[in-house]
Amino acid sequence: MIFLIIGFFFTGVGILGIFTPVLPTTVFLLIAAYFFSKSSERFYRWLLHNKVLGSYIRAYREGNPIPFSSRITSIVFLWVMLGLSIVFFIDNEIIKLILIAVGIGVTIHIFIIGRKRVPKQKQNLSES
Repeated sequence: MIFLIIGFFFTGVGILGIFTPVLPTTVFLLIAAYFFSKSSERFYRWLLHNKVLGSYIRAYREGNPIPFSSRITSIVFLWVMLGLSIVFFIDNEIIKLILIAVGIGVTIHIFIIGRKRVPKQKQNLSES
């Protein structure tokens, strides 16, 4: 039962990551898939075959890079949101520097790691 709850929690965080540029959607959905695989075959299959959420997992498993246009959109959205937060909502200079550092880290991740193909591995995710 606890694994099922954890699976739903990470599914929710993964969904939130679709709309929040600093949350890595795929990682959280992979974690959710793991916990569902240990607790509920039904929800495990639902996640893998879901039209929207399953596509993140399949793309990762197949080693597909993030499309260039998606990387550009993500980076622009990230910096617009960070810029608005820094200018209008954050007064603490240390927090501003931390947000800038996070933005730089995410930008590097999206441009460098996001374009590399993940080596294909033998996994059971697609067989379900």
